[in-house]
Amino acid sequence: MHPVWLKEFQAFEDKASALSLDTGVSEQLAGMIRRFICPGQTLAVGKQEYVTIIQSNLGIKCLWNAEVMELMWGLNNLKEHLVPDGKSELSKEDCLPMCEGMKFTLNKYGFGDLKPEMVTRSIIEATGLLYETDYIVRKHGESMRYACKHLKETSGINAEDWDLLKLATAIMMLCYPNGEHKLVGNLPELFGDDYSKLVDDAPKYKGIFRKFSCLRAYAEMVRSRRIRSKAARRLDSLVTAAERIYDEAQQALMHAQPGVIKQE
Repeated sequence: MHPVWLKEFQAFEDKASALSLDTGVSEQLAGMIRRFICPGQTLAVGKQEYVTIIQSNLGIKCLWNAEVMELMWGLNNLKEHLVPDGKSELSKEDCLPMCEGMKFTLNKYGFGDLKPEMVTRSIIEATGLLYETDYIVRKHGESMRYACKHLKETSGINAEDWDLLKLATAIMMLCYPNGEHKLVGNLPELFGDDYSKLVDDAPKYKGIFRKFSCLRAYAEMVRSRRIRSKAARRLDSLVTAAERIYDEAQQALMHAQPGVIKQE
């Protein structure tokens, strides 16, 4: 995940003349693009036709694909924080209530049946928080999985099926065998027969892991899991409320009687 920020904003009274297949790229827009694109860089654009227009007129390589559309969806939902008040006018297509990342996260947490018309800004924010907390745990995946090899070779522990937080907890036990830092959960219950191996073999791992890096990763993962639990409960509440409101609206629509206009 990488941050994005607004470099410059300009309003165009005639958007068609600013960027079109017939007129190309206006001088005003071309100047803004050139100010922020360095040689060799690629410009992400929000519509496929923009690729042809900008590349043919300015010679700047452009990119439009599914990943770019995910980014544009996120930017559109943040427009009120990025664009001056009253300066942003987005089409209904630009404001679609779900992107693919949101659909994936909703499916993962059991909300795959949520209809697009039920989506609210609060649901978007709660889903985004779930995605972010999952990402914080996943970003440590490569370094955590590196530890699996050492656990297998040194202690005969097969940790391939462990989730990342369990693996991080095991590494913390090995890095801080004297209990210098409190660990989450019932460790004997969490590790079962492997618990005694981790305790007894801790001296064998001296110098293998970077203790501070392991501590920082563990703290981030524990914090993210706690936030995730709260976000999941909030999302469940929001979805339940959205479904109720939607069902009530559908019922009202079904039972509504057509109006009758009397003519005198």
